[in-house]
Amino acid sequence: MWVTWNFEEGAEIIPNDRKVEVAVVQGPARLILMGERLALNILARCSGVASRARRLRSIADSCGFQGIVAGTRKTTPGFRLVEKYGMQVGGADTHRMDLSSMVMLKDNHIWATGSITNAVKQARTVAGFSIKIEVECQSEAEAMEAIDAGADIVMLDNFNPSELELAAASIKASLGAKKQVLIEASGGITEANAAEYMVPGIDIISFGSMTQSVPHVDFSLKIAH
Repeated sequence: MWVTWNFEEGAEIIPNDRKVEVAVVQGPARLILMGERLALNILARCSGVASRARRLRSIADSCGFQGIVAGTRKTTPGFRLVEKYGMQVGGADTHRMDLSSMVMLKDNHIWATGSITNAVKQARTVAGFSIKIEVECQSEAEAMEAIDAGADIVMLDNFNPSELELAAASIKASLGAKKQVLIEASGGITEANAAEYMVPGIDIISFGSMTQSVPHVDFSLKIAH
């Protein structure tokens, strides 16, 4: 059994209310029909993620945003590799592939250790010099504390667009050229409001919505007759 694809990987397909043949599957009918639903489900889900990633990247390009458009780890259990692959095909960054890719300190980690400074310092003793540390921050003051403690990336979480732009500019101005720290925006950012968050000073925008509640692309398989 083999598949011949009629389009390059990542090509945009616009059906315009008509069916488009994207591939031809050849082989014994029994084997094709046994694998039909599994294959269509995977293709539909991955294509839905890729399509949203492509739209978000297009929004960024139209805004002149030079930063990274990324997904998150909010993926379907057992399906992470497929969904992360969809992000890449759509032109987005996968962010962390798993917990070993980077340390991300969120509110629970900070509360458990008593402060941002404690959380960063304890994480660094385990992660060593080679693994980056990111800290989720609710204010500019928290971001500066994280940076002073040694964080490599600060996430400005759930800021509105005007707050985000002011905080990013202030942090970059405070650092000057003495330290390179990436600033990530996340929280409540969707395809509908993404352009508002693509402001100067932001290096990364991450979207949980790249994989959450993504509509599948409708594919079907028909036996030629």
